[in-house]
Amino acid sequence: MAAPANVPPRVSQSDPAEVLRRLDLVVRRRLDGLLHGEYMGLVPGHGSEQGETRIYTPGDDVRRIDWNVTARMTEPHVRETIADRELECWILADDSPSLDFGTAFCEKRDLAVAAAAAIGFLTHRTGNRIGAVLAGPDGSQIVPARGGKDHLMSVLHRLVTAARHPTGRTDLDGALMRLGGIARRRGVVAVVSDFLEPPEQWKSRLAQVAVRHETLCIEVVDPREVELPSVGVLSLVDPRSGDVLEIQTAHPKVRERYAAAAAAQRGAIADAIRSAGADHLQLRTDRDWLLDIVHFVAQRRDRTRDIAPRTSA
Repeated sequence: MAAPANVPPRVSQSDPAEVLRRLDLVVRRRLDGLLHGEYMGLVPGHGSEQGETRIYTPGDDVRRIDWNVTARMTEPHVRETIADRELECWILADDSPSLDFGTAFCEKRDLAVAAAAAIGFLTHRTGNRIGAVLAGPDGSQIVPARGGKDHLMSVLHRLVTAARHPTGRTDLDGALMRLGGIARRRGVVAVVSDFLEPPEQWKSRLAQVAVRHETLCIEVVDPREVELPSVGVLSLVDPRSGDVLEIQTAHPKVRERYAAAAAAQRGAIADAIRSAGADHLQLRTDRDWLLDIVHFVAQRRDRTRDIAPRTSA
């Protein structure tokens, strides 16, 4: 398998300053260039400035109906708003031991740090404030939201140098609860995790966050979490409990059952994120993460434009 053009730097094998320098260059020179144009961000918000109107479509917030235009046009219209250029962006970064796993071009942790860097660099460029919740087995750490590149680099440095835990699990529900308590101003929230905790434990809390904020869930996945190769007896370690399990991968039935269970698990994660009202972006260690982000943003912009044709009032 040929390596993609853009591989995240290895967090565990590089100097933290070098990791941040490379991420800065990659995002500013490649990702920022590919996304150049109208200010929308990774997850465009509704904003507060009045914009154009368009015909109402089922699912629109009735509170955005412009009754003056509706009376003149004799058809319901909603008033669009222009995205705020100074937002408060919060990054909830999962620090679970399960992120220390990777069988392709990088570990999941490398991909998670790269995704957080992309969010940070893209949102701070217009003066947005960046805050973070670093969630690990030993609890959650809060980094208050502030502006400026120095603060952003400090946040990313804490992600890169976060202590690794051999076992344990992250209380994603508790981390989302803490985030909801401190992020009171409407803004953007990005949750970067592998979401391996059962969805029923965190989906209701995620929905509460998504009610107030434009929310993006970035799921990091390794191909071996989706399917097993035929390599004979394989010893697997559960990073959350430390339990070791040996599996005979040469049996096709074993691989089929594993693939079916993995597909059901990923489907449940996607359904939980969707039902919570958040956007969902999946990044894989065997794919080009930059291109996946660009495709996600392009598809979201197209979907937003295609809701209904805009008409001038």
